[in-house]
Amino acid sequence: MSSVPRLVIAGTHSGVGKTTVATALMAAFTRRGLRVQPFKVGPDFIDPGFHTAACGRASRNLDGWMLSPAANLEIFGRASADADLAIVEGVMGLFDGRDAATESGSTAELAKWLRAPVVLVTDASAMARSAAALVRGFETFDPALDLAGIIFNRIGGPRHADILREAVAAYCRSTPVAWLPCSEAISLPSRHLGLTMAAEALTPELLSEMVSWIEQHADLDTLLDLARSHSPALDIPLTAAAKCGTSRVRIGVARDRAFCFYYQDNLDLLRESGAELVEFSPLDDRDLPPAIGGLYLGGGYPEIHAATLSQNQPMLQAIRRFAGSGAPVYAECGGFMYLTEAIVDAAGREHAMVGLFPTRARMQSRFAALGYIEAEAPVDALWLRAGERIRGHEFRYSEIDAMPPDVPRCFTLQGSRGARAEGYTARNVLAGYAHLHFRSSPEFAARFVEACAGFINGPQPKGTTSS
Repeated sequence: MSSVPRLVIAGTHSGVGKTTVATALMAAFTRRGLRVQPFKVGPDFIDPGFHTAACGRASRNLDGWMLSPAANLEIFGRASADADLAIVEGVMGLFDGRDAATESGSTAELAKWLRAPVVLVTDASAMARSAAALVRGFETFDPALDLAGIIFNRIGGPRHADILREAVAAYCRSTPVAWLPCSEAISLPSRHLGLTMAAEALTPELLSEMVSWIEQHADLDTLLDLARSHSPALDIPLTAAAKCGTSRVRIGVARDRAFCFYYQDNLDLLRESGAELVEFSPLDDRDLPPAIGGLYLGGGYPEIHAATLSQNQPMLQAIRRFAGSGAPVYAECGGFMYLTEAIVDAAGREHAMVGLFPTRARMQSRFAALGYIEAEAPVDALWLRAGERIRGHEFRYSEIDAMPPDVPRCFTLQGSRGARAEGYTARNVLAGYAHLHFRSSPEFAARFVEACAGFINGPQPKGTTSS
């Protein structure tokens, strides 16, 4: 059972300021001395970085389409077991999810699974009494949802706040808890895949500004009361007590400004399966970590740093040799781009990469793919067995040139663009554009770790090393 007080910070739509508000609230409650556990709904790698910086605790993704209700509750229960407060930032608008006909993948779905009160962030910049109609619509759209509080963002001043307060009091049951003015001092910079990463954008000074902003214009005591009085006990699956196993193998994880998109639970599952994760930088390091049995190359922004990656020839050669020795390597999206022959940037400049796959990744001027995917293995291949499925998502601005037909495909990928063969393999390398969530098929992670342990502990080809 879990009775941790909890809040879901949702929005009427994308762009209303959810991340700014959620991050500011997390930091403000943390500075009050509370242990705040952050979460993010949906397949997002950027917002959790802001949460982690605000709370000093790793933020975790919850997702109603990629993961089962039990898996979501397990993640929530394990992470928040010692917390005083859990804050969950939603995705898009409150009721937006995988499709128009169901709530699958939506913030509302997760809030009901968590039995958590929802606080709705509303952009009030161009509204007065009409705000009550908007809030009333959200209150009545799904009667099973506990919409407990309203945060009005981007208000014009005290008089505007009074009008909003009076309108909601007359027509709505939710409690207004904040009237937040526009502030250029706390704006978060963006680029083509969303907000700039927290490590680059969220300075201590900016975080302090955000805390001052939320403390001056939000009723934190009422928010905390809502969390405590609207959070009934949750039944958490027994598997929530899973712990990391004894380390059997070291796995290198690319982590720097170019490779920074990882689900925390993917990393945790690798550790639970017996891996010691050793971070390295393809940008700055000249060689791979010693005594590793495999590599995990996540997504990120290799296109922004393509020139630097290309110039680091010792690292390119080290990865080429490592993969050529038969070592297990898993790469997704940006990591996959890094393993092609070259990345062609938006200006048409070509930057040579590792060259394991005979194709080039070319940046586009608009989204090349965005949405959930499910991968199914038609036959046994590397770390998937025939008929097994694993879920994830795509979020990219690049496309590859046609991959030669003699390059094996590991699985069939089903998404918004229909079905296609993907999951390219070369020896013990598996790479593709899909960001997979390992907890949708935990055996995938366990088999990857087993393969890495078998490689480092078994006989190696003459003249090769593990680093």
